Amino acid sequence: MDVSVLISREMYFDNEGKAITVSLKDHTKEIIKNHYASMDDFLNKWNQTDKKAAIVKEMEEQGVLVSALQEAVNKELDLFDLVCHVAYDQPPLTRKERANNVKKRNYFTKYGEQAKNVLEALLDKYADEGITTIESTEVLSIDPLNNFGTPYEIIKMFGSKEKYEAAVRDLEKQLYQFA
Repeated sequence: MDVSVLISREMYFDNEGKAITVSLKDHTKEIIKNHYASMDDFLNKWNQTDKKAAIVKEMEEQGVLVSALQEAVNKELDLFDLVCHVAYDQPPLTRKERANNVKKRNYFTKYGEQAKNVLEALLDKYADEGITTIESTEVLSIDPLNNFGTPYEIIKMFGSKEKYEAAVRDLEKQLYQFA
């Protein structure tokens, strides 16, 4: 007996446990547009927020199913591109494409050699895992960043924790700059 699947359907549930009856993309678009009327509103919020993890958390609290949306649209996109694509019909860039754009601009040259190597490793980590990973100093204690020294030693390469955090924020600005 030959058996094949004719129709496959995935069901999603919102924060209250109610089934989502429209497509996941339409559901997400509605939530985002209710919170950010225009793409400019979203971009302003994104650019003004130091920790992008806060926006991810906020959207999840509003009912955006980030991981399900990534699975449905493209796992290689981060929340920024998912929102711009789904809600505002913008062509998305993958994390890897964003990271490569920053590398092409030679943005790291203003930092010392060791700090430059750390930022390049952070950029690679972003391409693999996303923005929230590089926002935490915990990333400094995992491979490949731990090869540069302890988190304390790595931060000292930048002069201070404040300067390290400023460099990460600057890296984020470079990532999300429209080129």
